[in-house]
Amino acid sequence: MRLFLAAALLAGVAIPPVALHASRAQAPATAPQTPRPNILVIVADDLGYSDIGAFGGEIRTPNLDALATRGLRLTGFHAAPTCSPTRSMLLSGTDNHLAGLGNMAEMWAPNQKGQRGYEGYLPADVVTLADRLRDLGYATMMAGKWHLGMRAEDSPARHGFDQSFDLAQGGGSHYGSDLSKTPGDGGTTYWENGRQLTALPANFYSSDAYAGKLIEQLGRADRAKPFFAYLTFTAPHWPLQAPVEDIARYRGQYDDGFEALRRRRLARLKALGLVPAGVTAHDVELPAGERWADLSPEKRRDAARRMEVYAAMVDRMDRNVGRVIDYLKRTGRYDNTIILFTADNGAEGADLSRIEIPAFQARVKAADNRRDNIGTATSYAWYGPGWAQAATAPSWLYKGYTTEGGTRVAAFIDWPGARRQGISHTFGTVMDVVPTLVEAAGGDWRGATYGARAVQPVRGVSWRPYLTGAAARVHSPQEAIGSELFGRRAVRQGDWKAVNLGDRWRLFNLADDPGETRDLAAREPARLTALIAAWDRYGKETGVIMPSTPSRYP
Repeated sequence: MRLFLAAALLAGVAIPPVALHASRAQAPATAPQTPRPNILVIVADDLGYSDIGAFGGEIRTPNLDALATRGLRLTGFHAAPTCSPTRSMLLSGTDNHLAGLGNMAEMWAPNQKGQRGYEGYLPADVVTLADRLRDLGYATMMAGKWHLGMRAEDSPARHGFDQSFDLAQGGGSHYGSDLSKTPGDGGTTYWENGRQLTALPANFYSSDAYAGKLIEQLGRADRAKPFFAYLTFTAPHWPLQAPVEDIARYRGQYDDGFEALRRRRLARLKALGLVPAGVTAHDVELPAGERWADLSPEKRRDAARRMEVYAAMVDRMDRNVGRVIDYLKRTGRYDNTIILFTADNGAEGADLSRIEIPAFQARVKAADNRRDNIGTATSYAWYGPGWAQAATAPSWLYKGYTTEGGTRVAAFIDWPGARRQGISHTFGTVMDVVPTLVEAAGGDWRGATYGARAVQPVRGVSWRPYLTGAAARVHSPQEAIGSELFGRRAVRQGDWKAVNLGDRWRLFNLADDPGETRDLAAREPARLTALIAAWDRYGKETGVIMPSTPSRYP
């Protein structure tokens, strides 16, 4: 059934609604009509590359694993180094510097404040995926993290979503205990259908609530329309919090430390064919005295507890994905639903105690982070660079960096009838989501106008030719794709990547060295010069403003 429903779509038959009505007038009255697909996009927050089972992890994630193994696992899919820039790219199809999130609003440098491309919200010349799909006749809905502006006019309700339940900020208590009571109190803000909430549902826990709200929205949506659902978890983003019964499931599993976990996961990635068998992993980078062997028994127990809670959060998120999938199956909509899953950046390795953001510091100081209390609503903990690099191996570093560890994310697409299944190593970016899904819905995503207004053109590329088998890759090996955040730069062209973390340019061939362990800058000076020039063109095209002060993150 799932293959039949999308066969015409993948063959290129999908057409805009106006053309569809014309074809019906010419077709015999008995001709079957292939329905347009439903679309479900799921985003995990700060999920590590190898956290779920289908990507080498030991955490219990049967629902995500089933979707990933039935669909196409994308080992070369890339996001921005942090969350709000990624979300702006995913929903707009263009670069984050053109979509208002040239930097995270919490981290603006003095020279970036008030500048075009650094609004901290989606500007008027951006058309969202929800806008485009709603105009194509889709019922649109979202539940979860928004992080694309705090004002009422920035809410999902103003950006194409018929129904929405959203956390405006980048994170907060998963139990909702820090809900804002008065303006400026540093608390979190939730909105429902454009109205700010003064209370949250009883027994609120983020992953449970977001899945539950999305199921409610699906139930209220017009069944005569296909749907676009955007489910954006805040798990497993800090603070590390999970129900006690979920934490208990992982008790003792991480007592041998993050370096041992890194070895196990890397071996599993190789066995699954997700990384080359002979890959050289980048060395773990940790502050002096913070390797597992250097830690006292007390610090080891504390670190292991944090990873247990983190694993419980991923486990709980997976079960809530299962709730949504079960609902789609019960209501007969699963077979014709495209499901895209992605993380928003690499694993989070930051030490929050070192991030100079007052709201964070106030929450950390007020928290009860005694070991036995970590995971409760009164704790506010994170897990640090050791566990993060266990999850990003074999890549270099983690969230906040333009290296592979910061931008290569666990992702998969379960597309009905796709000719490509299994594992794909082709390069892609979150900017590709808009053209791929708009094309799947029968729409046109090209051009610098939308309706009667000028808009930012989509910079991504549709995956449909690749998924049908008509194309060997998504992006041309000649295409240069740049990125920047916190003054850290990178540019990718085919298998080659140049990276500058604020000190100097390095050059890597990712086909031979996915771990970014061998700097070829001295050996290939002409290639590096060409890539730097490509980044310079990218920076001018997108209006990058290099920060006037050093990054405070991570």
